[in-house]
Amino acid sequence: VWESTAWRWSVQNNGSARGHNLVSGNVSSQPNNPLSRKLHKILETRLDNDKEMLEALKSLSGFFTENSLRTRRNLRGDIEKRSLAINEEFVRIFKDVKEDLESIHGDVQAMSSCCGEMTNRLKAAKEQTQDLILKTNKLQGENHRLEVRTQVAQAFLSKFQLSSEELSILRCSRDGPINEDFFKALNRVKNIHEDVKVLLRTNQQTAGLEIMEQMAVLQEASYEQLYRWAQNECRGLTQETCDVPPVLSHAMEALQDRPVLYKYTLDEFGTARRSAVVRGFIDALTRGGPGGTPRPIEMHSHDPLRYVGDMLAWLHQATASEKEHLEALLKQVTMPGVENCLQDVVGHITEGVCRPLKVRIEQVIIAEPGAVLLYKISNLLKFYHHTISGITGTSAAALLMTMEEAHVLSKKTFFNSLSLHATRLMDKVELPPPDLGPTTSLSQTLALLREVLASHDSSVLPLDARQADFAQVLSCVLDPLLQICTVSASNLGTADMATYMVNSLYMMKTTLALFEFTDKRLEMLEFQIEAHLDTLINEQASYVLTRAGLGYIYSCVQQHSTEQGPLSNFPSMDPSSLKAAMVQFDGYLASPDSFIMTQLNFLLSAAIREQIFRQSTELVCRAYGEVYRAVTDATNGYQQPETVLHRSPQQVQSLLS
Repeated sequence: VWESTAWRWSVQNNGSARGHNLVSGNVSSQPNNPLSRKLHKILETRLDNDKEMLEALKSLSGFFTENSLRTRRNLRGDIEKRSLAINEEFVRIFKDVKEDLESIHGDVQAMSSCCGEMTNRLKAAKEQTQDLILKTNKLQGENHRLEVRTQVAQAFLSKFQLSSEELSILRCSRDGPINEDFFKALNRVKNIHEDVKVLLRTNQQTAGLEIMEQMAVLQEASYEQLYRWAQNECRGLTQETCDVPPVLSHAMEALQDRPVLYKYTLDEFGTARRSAVVRGFIDALTRGGPGGTPRPIEMHSHDPLRYVGDMLAWLHQATASEKEHLEALLKQVTMPGVENCLQDVVGHITEGVCRPLKVRIEQVIIAEPGAVLLYKISNLLKFYHHTISGITGTSAAALLMTMEEAHVLSKKTFFNSLSLHATRLMDKVELPPPDLGPTTSLSQTLALLREVLASHDSSVLPLDARQADFAQVLSCVLDPLLQICTVSASNLGTADMATYMVNSLYMMKTTLALFEFTDKRLEMLEFQIEAHLDTLINEQASYVLTRAGLGYIYSCVQQHSTEQGPLSNFPSMDPSSLKAAMVQFDGYLASPDSFIMTQLNFLLSAAIREQIFRQSTELVCRAYGEVYRAVTDATNGYQQPETVLHRSPQQVQSLLS
């Protein structure tokens, strides 16, 4: 192969056509020659696809650098020498590998011997320590069981026993202040006492009972200690301004589990605050605020309304503040009925000021500062009663009762004052003045009523309460006034009495018209005014008819009947008499304003005066119409009646309108 390849390479490199032709000639001449077939095979070989051949040629080109006859002839020998050198190098290298492997084999043999020896020694040692291993395994198992028991015991202790720190907190707090750690320890005792009941349902009942008893004793001692601390804290809350510490609120939350201790603590708080409120009230009355501001309330005793108002305002503020203090104290309490308990304590706190308040208000009322002031004080008491009851409900029963009693007393004194005033007026009835206007006593009484009603309108009492008071006040004042006016006018003439009554009633009406809840009284007064107005209208009409010469004529016309014969036959009813009367009537038609009664000029209301004038004129026109119809009636015997009465009723009405 090497020869064929080298030859082919030589042919290709030299481009020898001659050699190629020689070979081709030989091949073609001897196609069955093995050499020929071999050459053909070599020549037909595709070197591009023969990777091994390409690699061989590439390797050959590395050392076959000279293409000559000698080198071609020695090519095979060179290749064999090269192959021999390569094999010798390979043998040399693998000799070193063989020596290394033999060394490793020796080491492995030594290690195997050593391991065998160690195995034998271990077997011997294992046989010797078998008992020790069994004991060790047994001890390890026992140690594991003990560890489990230790964990169970620790879990049991942490669940059903207090830590040393917690015990120290509960025991050391007897002489020290209570803090949040104390409540945590107390809750821990409470939880243990509840959780230990689980043991009573197991076979650990003895341990459960012992733990329960231990926790119960510790719990009672802690509650007793907490109660004494809270009691001391409450005793110190005697300042006018009170700040309830959060720890005290927490203590009340804890004490609610012991209702008796809880109630005693609340009572102590109420007693301390009651003393503080009473002292603060007395200081406000006599000493005033810090630095003299505000000034002492007693300095305003000369002003009854301000004096009573300042006392009630102070109590209102104090009551609201005490309720806030109690709410801060009991804000964490969740037991039922805490609201009722709060109200009871507020009532106890405010009860102490009832006596000094009652004495001072009674002194003001008994001094009788006047009906108006009494009424204002009564409304003031009612207002603060309503306001304080809205804050505390019915809790401050003693204070509210004191205020209600003072209100009743002031109201009673007020109505007694009004009744006494009316009685004095009745005992000495004042005669009507010459101008038939309201008397001085009536004007003064109405001024008093106006002031009372004005203070009533500005009251902040509920609507129904104000309406009831209004009716009682009006009844107490107006009824005697109406009676006094009637008695005073009893000796007057008809027109004078009617004028006086209209003026008096009109003044009452204008006084009441400014206020609410007076509609019924206004209707009654209006009805009475209308009755007296009718009297004045009739009197004015009679006055006009008399002065105008129609009085007698109109009277005869009204009294005449057909059985009496013609009207012209009556005395002074003849045509000449009627004509003379018409002359006077024409004077009235020419100047009706001059035919007005003197009493009408005394009327206080121009509208009423105008109403009387208008309606009396209508009556005059109506009377003239009746006279006109009687004269124009043929049965009455008047000849040519148009010469007697030359104006028709329509003309008269037109002239007077």
